[in-house]
Amino acid sequence: MLSILELRHTIECGFLPLSCSCTVNPDGSLMIKVFEPSSGQVELLVTGISTANLTSSRAIANLISELRSEMATTRVSFAQQARSTISKRTFSVTQGQQDLSA
Repeated sequence: MLSILELRHTIECGFLPLSCSCTVNPDGSLMIKVFEPSSGQVELLVTGISTANLTSSRAIANLISELRSEMATTRVSFAQQARSTISKRTFSVTQGQQDLSA
């Protein structure tokens, strides 16, 4: 079994080149915050992660993979929402211009 220090270090290194802060809550669970080092923008914040099953390198790698997938899904969803909002605004502006010219 890995020590908490080794566990934290392994998780934090798993998100490079992004920065990661892995802290132990009073109840023994983990809080993982992944953020952009230059801007500090938080990419992912997960709390209440049990350490009970994080007893092997494979289990830790699976956790990191799952969290990276969650980050990627969130980015895609956010990008799609942004494109949809921009398209609606462009349509509204274009429609407004047509109304003015009529």
